[in-house]
Amino acid sequence: MKRVLIANRGEIACRVMRSCRDLGLEAVAVYSEADAEALHVALADAAEPVGGAPAKESYLVAENILTAAKRSGADAIHPGYGFLAENPRFAEAVAEAGLTWIGPRPKTIEDMGDKERARLLARSAGVPVLPGSARFGPGDTEGLDAAAADVGYPLLVKASAGGGGIGMRRVDDPADLEKVVTATQSMAEKSFGDGTVYLERLVAKARHVEIQVFGLGNGEAVHLFERDCSIQRRFQKIVEESPAPGLPAGMSDRMAEAAVALAKQERYRGAGTVEFVVDDESEDFYFLEMNTRIQVEHPVTEMTTGRDLVGMQIRLARGDDMSDLTQDTIAAEGHAIECRVYAENPAKMFLPSPGTLTRFDLPTESETVRVDTGFRNGDTITFHYDPMIAKLVCRGGDRNEAIANSLAALDAFEVEGLTTNIEFLKKTLAHDAFRAGEVHTGFVDAHKADLTEL
Repeated sequence: MKRVLIANRGEIACRVMRSCRDLGLEAVAVYSEADAEALHVALADAAEPVGGAPAKESYLVAENILTAAKRSGADAIHPGYGFLAENPRFAEAVAEAGLTWIGPRPKTIEDMGDKERARLLARSAGVPVLPGSARFGPGDTEGLDAAAADVGYPLLVKASAGGGGIGMRRVDDPADLEKVVTATQSMAEKSFGDGTVYLERLVAKARHVEIQVFGLGNGEAVHLFERDCSIQRRFQKIVEESPAPGLPAGMSDRMAEAAVALAKQERYRGAGTVEFVVDDESEDFYFLEMNTRIQVEHPVTEMTTGRDLVGMQIRLARGDDMSDLTQDTIAAEGHAIECRVYAENPAKMFLPSPGTLTRFDLPTESETVRVDTGFRNGDTITFHYDPMIAKLVCRGGDRNEAIANSLAALDAFEVEGLTTNIEFLKKTLAHDAFRAGEVHTGFVDAHKADLTEL
């Protein structure tokens, strides 16, 4: 392996480039018409155009990515997250083209991408799973009421092929069930090309905790501890931290054991995340899904363990000897918090706020402060892509110090030209309930007045 094409954009493309350089590899960027002058293009050793501004005309077109790889002389592809990262057909096409795929096997991606199939595999590995239904295809509502009664209300209608908070809708009233199912089926068909959905029990007061795993592909796997991702809006994470505050005694260990058992059963290869929902009232945890890629929030784990997860992905894919990666060699120290800085307006239902970064001055990086971004002064945040403009990750000796460091770093951001969620993030971290570790997925809604007031 000499040259890696990064099939992505923005901060994750820049992030993967750093690990490529550390490993002595050249990095190739791809770009849409909207990203021709983007930072990830400027930082790359080579760059290839892949189509129009909309992602469906560029970053989501597998043929264009593969053509760019051949044209550039790349011999491997790293997909980052989002776009084609969890597309098993793309992973297969990469291998068929004679290139190295930096990620799990296509069959693993396919199995875990099918949420119902993933639940069955988790159950076979001894992982606790929330009550759920069989899937319902587009237009199929036969037996829906009976399935919902078995699952129980409130419940979630979830797209079988969904992920990242997309394709989930809550139902409290049986009278609304069929309407919500039909709407979710339609949305899933348009978004994922798969309109099947299933029903899943909704935990009233839940926490979202995930375990970072890494598998060698031979049945061996390790975990790199947990991350709490409970601070969310619209089912999407905005603050993550490790370790998870205030979990019942022994729960993180049991979660890690369950996650590793699943990774070993599937002979998982590379970096992955097993996500759990924690019932705050019963103190039970249940399998939610497995993400077969690097996570947006992976820097939290890197800050506490000192491990380069992207570098580990690349090393495994190129055939390096990683037999020294055993559970007893992995340790975590201190506490880390990641804040996702978005171009959005929290006071207006977190609507995206595209515009030009007329000023974009970042906090000074150090051993305790890290900023991942794909933007610089003068760049434009367009409506074509996710509006995240940076990830701030701060570490401390304990949680209080990590919060203090995060607040100081958020204060150091100087952003002009568009609306951001920086003040919202500061209010979240400074909130008494957050400081007390009282985090759950309804936190933002419960404290919205405090967090979004001007």
